[in-house]
Amino acid sequence: MTRRVVITGMGWITPLGHDIESAWKRILNGESGIAPTTIFDAGTFPTQFSSEVKGFDLRKFLGDTFEQHKDVSRQAGFALAAARLAWADGAMDKAAKLDKTRIGVYLGGGEGPMDFDNFTAAAVDGWNYAENKLDTQRWADVAYQRLQRIVEAEQDPNMAAAHIAALFGVEGPNFNTLTACAASTQAIGEATNMIRRGDADAMISGGCHSMIHPFGVTGFNRLTALSTRNDSCITASRPFDRTRDGFVLGEGAGMLILEELSHAKARGARIYAEIKGYGSTADAFRITDIHEDGRGAIAAMRLAIADAGLSPTDIDYISAHGTGTEENDKIETKAIKGVFGDRAKQVPVSSVKSMLGHLIAAAGACELITCILAIRDQVLPPTINYSTPDPNCDLDYVPNEPRRTKVRTCLSNSFGFGGQNDTLVVTAYAD
Repeated sequence: MTRRVVITGMGWITPLGHDIESAWKRILNGESGIAPTTIFDAGTFPTQFSSEVKGFDLRKFLGDTFEQHKDVSRQAGFALAAARLAWADGAMDKAAKLDKTRIGVYLGGGEGPMDFDNFTAAAVDGWNYAENKLDTQRWADVAYQRLQRIVEAEQDPNMAAAHIAALFGVEGPNFNTLTACAASTQAIGEATNMIRRGDADAMISGGCHSMIHPFGVTGFNRLTALSTRNDSCITASRPFDRTRDGFVLGEGAGMLILEELSHAKARGARIYAEIKGYGSTADAFRITDIHEDGRGAIAAMRLAIADAGLSPTDIDYISAHGTGTEENDKIETKAIKGVFGDRAKQVPVSSVKSMLGHLIAAAGACELITCILAIRDQVLPPTINYSTPDPNCDLDYVPNEPRRTKVRTCLSNSFGFGGQNDTLVVTAYAD
């Protein structure tokens, strides 16, 4: 019999708040975390705004353990804080006895400002301006020095997982996946499967990311993926709206405590919900584009629903990837129709990226948390800034206002660069 996996703790660091309840309240109020960029001077960039985490102080979350982790990267700091919140929310710190060799970490993460700074500095320092070419020997020397700085500062993308393990003394499996926008959904799915097959009894899982940096913004601007609505940035993230012009870059972290059901029951844990299904596919198409027919997205959703032992008629709500790009929203809509058929227009679909921005590797975990809260409170988060219907996007996107309704089963989509598609199905817990 497959071991059941439940969610017993949650924590996040988001542009709308650093605790579950205040950020959730702002989401239901349709508030936006998007504002002019302050992390760097973006005044000459095509996109001059983002969705930043404001007022963050890692020391407040770590207390006496701060010195051990004070040199982590910005995104790893977000992950540590969110993990600390999830650990406390799950009352793991109050458990009488935990076998920490059976508790692991599985994160979705990626490159960030520390990597960008050192990469660009190495490139500049290694350029022979007199001959207008790269001095490979000098570049190698400089790049090595820069790499040493990253290693010494423990700021590699995988280091967040290592720091979380050290923070709680958990000695079980420890992984980090770098599958871009799908990373934390994939991490949670794979962590679920590790518990199911008996490799661990509990996992700290989720994702973290911060790419609000000249290098990150330039890259997405070059791909024409970012909104350039500088005159009205608070309304720039417009998933599924006909006037959408790209996503808004955000940052943050979302972390969950996943447990095998009997393990959670044995310690008297509060159970929020159950992860019932997981599907993961690749488009095998282009590096930055999803397949025009949505074949990978369709397959991931179908796999997740089948893994849950459910049918499309059982899904009450879809948390869309919903980036606000012309391509993603149109193809995701097509993919939902491919899975749900005639029922597609009856299933509510919304994107909290309209408020949070796109948290890249952290997006899926934070969006799964909103699904769990939707089940808890029987209310759906809205897609804000929706005003102009698009004939290519003709589903029920819960426009602009939250919706009170029966919510038992949610499907959460994440689609990453490289054609990575990951879907989770989460349900209300029942014995």
